[in-house]
Amino acid sequence: MARKLPKTISEEEFLIGIKQVSDPKKKLAFMLGFYQCMRVSEVVKLKPQDIDKTRGFIHILDAKGGKDRDIPIMKPLERGLSNLPIGVKERQLQLDIKKIFPDLHFHSLRHSGATFYLNVKRIDIRLLQQLLGHSRLDTTQIYTHVTSKDLKDRFNDVW
Repeated sequence: MARKLPKTISEEEFLIGIKQVSDPKKKLAFMLGFYQCMRVSEVVKLKPQDIDKTRGFIHILDAKGGKDRDIPIMKPLERGLSNLPIGVKERQLQLDIKKIFPDLHFHSLRHSGATFYLNVKRIDIRLLQQLLGHSRLDTTQIYTHVTSKDLKDRFNDVW
């Protein structure tokens, strides 16, 4: 049986949708999902002390599988991290994302961000594997989608 992959959105679509969010904490939560490729459970557990602005990293404690990891703070989030903790429950964020993007789940932001980094920012898949906290590269490959446009553009670039 074929595995159904989550729908993804582009950064442009994300930015249009995020403009509808007036609550700065929810806006930050969605940005963490997209730009930091964080799981909803990681977002709601994030605390100010998990942010190391000096080194430029977010320390994610006790993620899926009980693993810790450090991920670089992405430029779009450098200023907004002062709104931590999020103070919103996982279920509320999952419901709120549907108000902006009816076809998406919060986890779709993680897939969308990974796809954005692979196809637009041209980040190597091994680096994405580290960002996402996957122990297996094949799991990361599930998260990164290649659209028909990306495929065409990439091959047009070589000519």
